[in-house]
Amino acid sequence: MSNEQQCSNASSCGRSSCEGCPSANGGHHEAEDFSAKLNEMSSVKKVIAVVSGKGGVGKSLVTAMMACAMQRRGQRVGVLDADITGPSMSKNLGVKGKAKASEIGILPQTAPSGIEVISANMFLPNESDPVVWRGPLIAGMVKQFWSDVIWADIDWMFVDMPPGTGDVPLTVFQSLPVNGIIVVTSPQELVSMIVAKAVKMAKMMNIPILGLVENYSYFHCPDNDKDYQIFGPSHLQETADAYGLKILARLPIDPAIAAACDAGKIHEVQLPEIDACCEYVANAFKE
Repeated sequence: MSNEQQCSNASSCGRSSCEGCPSANGGHHEAEDFSAKLNEMSSVKKVIAVVSGKGGVGKSLVTAMMACAMQRRGQRVGVLDADITGPSMSKNLGVKGKAKASEIGILPQTAPSGIEVISANMFLPNESDPVVWRGPLIAGMVKQFWSDVIWADIDWMFVDMPPGTGDVPLTVFQSLPVNGIIVVTSPQELVSMIVAKAVKMAKMMNIPILGLVENYSYFHCPDNDKDYQIFGPSHLQETADAYGLKILARLPIDPAIAAACDAGKIHEVQLPEIDACCEYVANAFKE
């Protein structure tokens, strides 16, 4: 089998080729099961991963706002912060204090909004302490967040992913029962390349892409009631058309949203674009 020829089981084993694989048999090998078992005290109905091809596009913001919007719909919501080296969900959602453990598992912290949250910051002596770990340790912690944490009666689990297509995204896609992903991007010209990476990885892992959310899409000036495209014209529609994807929301640049994140009060911000996005996601999984 040539290096260019992709293994038929690559989506489940993570390899792009069978060459050098100790399990290879005539160019093929058995797909290994990497799934992590949910804690026996837990119940999680749907898992939505929020991803981006690069950092700094507002992925954690979208995760927090989606979680809050779904909570307002009367759903029980959990947030798993899979960005181990750059955790931000505790601060965004106003969670303080450390995670607590018992003989039956780890208990997530509850945000003021009622959302259950687990994040690496909850296990550090100080929030500013860096997590200087290699990939396998980081991936292992993500699996522990799923298997060792007691998620009680969660209707929607939102997973805040680190940027890119490395160890942690691969671990999440292989180990957690992800029902769909939302790709977050920004209106710059390199958006097509960024989205393409995330879309291709999702397709390799056979996970449905629910749609695209564009952050920093425009700034609405309160003085003249006009919208300004600070980062230039959006290229998202062309990208969405190229991959047959739906644009779920275009979010504005708003200093009030940034201030709410810093204060841990993102649950007090309500955007009609995010509400519509949640409505679409909820309808997509109606039985």
